[in-house]
Amino acid sequence: MIRNNPIINRRNVLRTTAGAVLVSVAGCLNGDEDSGTPDDGTGSVDGQGPLQRVAVEGTTLVVELDSDADVDQVNLIQPNGELFGTRDVAVGAQQVSFEIGTSYAPGDYSMIALRNEDIVAEASLSLQPDLEVVEMGIGRNQSQKMWDGPRDKIAEEAFVTVENQGSVPAVITKLLFIGDVPYPSDEEGTNYADSADISGIYDPQSDSEVNEVTVGAGEQITVYSSRSPFAFVPGTGTSCTEDEQSGEFELILETQVGDSHIETGYAIQYSASSEPDGCDITISET
Repeated sequence: MIRNNPIINRRNVLRTTAGAVLVSVAGCLNGDEDSGTPDDGTGSVDGQGPLQRVAVEGTTLVVELDSDADVDQVNLIQPNGELFGTRDVAVGAQQVSFEIGTSYAPGDYSMIALRNEDIVAEASLSLQPDLEVVEMGIGRNQSQKMWDGPRDKIAEEAFVTVENQGSVPAVITKLLFIGDVPYPSDEEGTNYADSADISGIYDPQSDSEVNEVTVGAGEQITVYSSRSPFAFVPGTGTSCTEDEQSGEFELILETQVGDSHIETGYAIQYSASSEPDGCDITISET
């Protein structure tokens, strides 16, 4: 939310040598009236005082000022209370911005508006990605949802549709399949789960494995596997037998922000087959 606060005495404000204010806050500064609209999770806050609007646009945090705002500096404070950056406000300027990128620390950020080093207003905004798996499928069963490529290659790969319902971009750095899939991502199969150099993510446009993919706030995209988790490889993982088989596996998406990752569990069934690679595979979310 945004509040217009009375000027605070300089002796009560902690400053850096450059005059930047370091204030560790939870929510808004105390004031007599609530003059703003609280953050509703959409990545923006609207107000009626000096700080008219705070929003995330792409990877940039934008602070819009009232045309009559008597402000000469805006500071951005990280969730841990440390200064992220400071922007001088030129006479007549109505906007400043901070490039937060995709490696930010998630949490509540505070924007402090100052005049002659005194706080005149503050806004708080939560920067938090919120990735969800919408759908996951296998190329051999749903080739129409894969890229345009050789059928035998597509059959071995998987697609994962994800949606970012958060207020800031999310970066996916690794796609893993752990458990009873034919060719898992751990030591039972391709063994790249602990490798920092392998993402397991395929990019159809470049026809290559990429290090990461970015999912913008409010965006839904489809990510493809690159390490053939549903290929039948003799001596590894799971192969077809003359009896039906069932098991479970975890779909794991690792992300760039903090130690965050998403795990979704699935049940997997293999039909009976006399050929080690001839059975049908059925999956369902658990």
